[in-house]
Amino acid sequence: MLVQEIMTREVVTIDSNDTIFDAFIKYRDEKVGCLIVTDKERCAGIVTERDLIEKAACLCKDPKKTKIKEIMSSDIKTIHPLKKLEQALEIMKKYKIKKLPVVSNDAIVGIVTSTDIVYARPELTKRFMESWVKIRWED
Repeated sequence: MLVQEIMTREVVTIDSNDTIFDAFIKYRDEKVGCLIVTDKERCAGIVTERDLIEKAACLCKDPKKTKIKEIMSSDIKTIHPLKKLEQALEIMKKYKIKKLPVVSNDAIVGIVTSTDIVYARPELTKRFMESWVKIRWED
């Protein structure tokens, strides 16, 4: 199965020069798990709800003045839509991420998440979870 078969094509983006406040509004209106940050139409980073909580709220940044590029994760991992789903899962596992932007010719064409994989290929998810999460029992 290829990434393009299960990816979400409607990706919500935000410009790197928009503010944290703009991100709050997009989260409220779009109800998504992350925003892909763009700079001149290219994928520049990602902002998750955790970024907003930890980097914006905890650092007492002014949400109406602070630019998204100041809090985004810029070391972003991506995948091509024609790659196999197993390759996406390996990237997610290696970097401990749950959201993977799908890029073709430097343009965002979709996003694949761990939730997408759960629904599409539950047998992959079980193997992934077993290797990533170790359950410990205590008496």
